[in-house]
Amino acid sequence: MSIPESIVIYDTTLRDGTQGLGLSFSSLDKLRVAEKLDDFGVDYIEGGWPGSNPKDVDFFSEARKKEWKSAKIAAFGSTRRADKSVKNDPQVKTLLEAETPVITFFGKTWKLHVTEVLRTTPEENQAMIRDTANYLKEQGREVIYDAEHFFDGYKDDPQHAIDTIVAAEEGGADVIVLCDTNGGTMPHEIQNITADVFENLTVPLGIHTHDDTGVGVANALAAVTAGASHVQGTVNGYGERTGNCNLTSAIPNLELKMGVKLRPEISKLTKISHFVDDLGNNAHNERAPYVGRTAFSHKGGMHVNAVQKLSRSYEHIEPETVGNSQIILISELSGQSNVLMKAKELGHDLEKGSETAIEILTQLKDLEKDGYEFEAAEGSFELLVRKAIDDYHPLFKLQEYHCSTRRHPETHFETCEATVKLEVDDKSTYQVAEGDGPVNALDGALRKALEPFYPAIKNIALRDYKVRIIDSHTGTAAQTRVLIVSTDGVETWGTVGVSDNIIVASWKALVDSFEFYLLRSLKK
Repeated sequence: MSIPESIVIYDTTLRDGTQGLGLSFSSLDKLRVAEKLDDFGVDYIEGGWPGSNPKDVDFFSEARKKEWKSAKIAAFGSTRRADKSVKNDPQVKTLLEAETPVITFFGKTWKLHVTEVLRTTPEENQAMIRDTANYLKEQGREVIYDAEHFFDGYKDDPQHAIDTIVAAEEGGADVIVLCDTNGGTMPHEIQNITADVFENLTVPLGIHTHDDTGVGVANALAAVTAGASHVQGTVNGYGERTGNCNLTSAIPNLELKMGVKLRPEISKLTKISHFVDDLGNNAHNERAPYVGRTAFSHKGGMHVNAVQKLSRSYEHIEPETVGNSQIILISELSGQSNVLMKAKELGHDLEKGSETAIEILTQLKDLEKDGYEFEAAEGSFELLVRKAIDDYHPLFKLQEYHCSTRRHPETHFETCEATVKLEVDDKSTYQVAEGDGPVNALDGALRKALEPFYPAIKNIALRDYKVRIIDSHTGTAAQTRVLIVSTDGVETWGTVGVSDNIIVASWKALVDSFEFYLLRSLKK
């Protein structure tokens, strides 16, 4: 079976994706995601199940008022109930009331579900599928039928499974989607079964896979090789249990590796991946294929040396193709090539073998012996480079700082207070601030002390704070590594501090964060 020349992408992030642990959107969030997906170029956006909750009701109400660039909005639901007229089924009615151009509905394929869950006959189940498709088509809608548990049903009783999707075809469904609902089918099974179905139907076939065995994307691609021309999935693979087919992997694989024509603009892939994570308040998977921060990162000295000469020697595509970028990691495995390339990124041309390059590399390895890591602390590494090439002038001199915690015996309320005494431009400044904890209080006091001299500090916000115990065998005297991630709303950077005192480690990372940003701001 030849691979279809073009594939349509059906996104179900807003419905199936939100059924997964840790992803929830407000009505406004759902609209914003839909707008991004439309701009990205997906063919279908499944908005949810009309009437199931107020957020979905609001979404469809607002969605029908908007003009969409390319995507069609789909409402999702099920067949009519057993022994009930499709015209009088309240669930089918809510599907029509959503006023979407596309309606996707699911039905039962596995005989186990027909007899034990629906408690009806195979003939009635097929009638439910046929009647629902026919009625929705009569109302002028594009109809997509999701054959739930198709692969499990086929393996149990092939003819029964085929009969259910033939009923959908007879009812007028425009597309029939084969669903691996439990996510337990292997790629070779998906390919063989899809190829068999392809020979039994005349309407386009789709594929909907889950990632319970870690092959959700592979299963979708296997179905495409067998003739499926409609791929369903979610951004970043969100979904029930272990998730759905990850579109941020499936889309570039289809276009870049299999030569399939797609509508989505893959140069926007990384941005939409991060957007959905950020809006859902989830940490981005740094190791995600194509869109992860480390997808095109290089650490070993030999690899970096090769990449410096020819990027494709260790990169399967150009990172910019999917909106990502190459990253040279700095660590104890680094050679001079890493340092030279990283310094060049920062605008400093160093010669290989120069005293400065060797000094930076030596200092880097010494610091990592003490527990520092600079892979996620590019701000601290830039300051290290600046200091080595005499392009660094401290923005302030620390005279002292102090942290204390007061506990109120009656209310049991704890207050943290920090004092900071600095010298800026030969002027001394002393500030006090309270916070939710010692680091928060230090952050407040340092900001108050520096803001009169450097107003740009108001732009900095701390986005993340991580503590790692490096040598836990020493107990409470262990070395502690603190990583702070900061942002100005446009760019994000990390800084690191290490000490056997968590407050000192936090202070070092905090100061690096402010200095990194302010020094860059002063250069502009």
